[in-house]
Amino acid sequence: MKIIRIIIQIAVLYAISFIGEVLHDYLHIPLPGSIIGLLLLLVGLSLKIIPAKWIENGAGFILAYLPIFFIPATVGVMNYPSLFSWSGVVLIAVVVCSTIVTMIAAGTMGQFHERLSQKRLEKKKCNKQFTQSS
Repeated sequence: MKIIRIIIQIAVLYAISFIGEVLHDYLHIPLPGSIIGLLLLLVGLSLKIIPAKWIENGAGFILAYLPIFFIPATVGVMNYPSLFSWSGVVLIAVVVCSTIVTMIAAGTMGQFHERLSQKRLEKKKCNKQFTQSS
């Protein structure tokens, strides 16, 4: 039963991505369709149009196997020895630096979101205690 749920949730994610592609093609938006799909997913999750439980197992499944998709690209770099020259070193440095910046930004945003969630939870508890004591 869980595998069927995962397949359906992946289909929902694919449908959202497909809608992004269609919007890109028909409205000529200067963003890739996949990015438009991600933005649609973000808006849907933020506004609670799409409950997280509709996609959490499928997204977790995809994320678990995501590194497998990078192996062919990494091995494919071996076909281009020019990347290992000085420009290759610069390219690798840029990739490493941008990865570090991305990790720092994601961590900072995660901590900010966690603090914000904690404040909201404390405020709800405080309001609940206040209304019960009145």
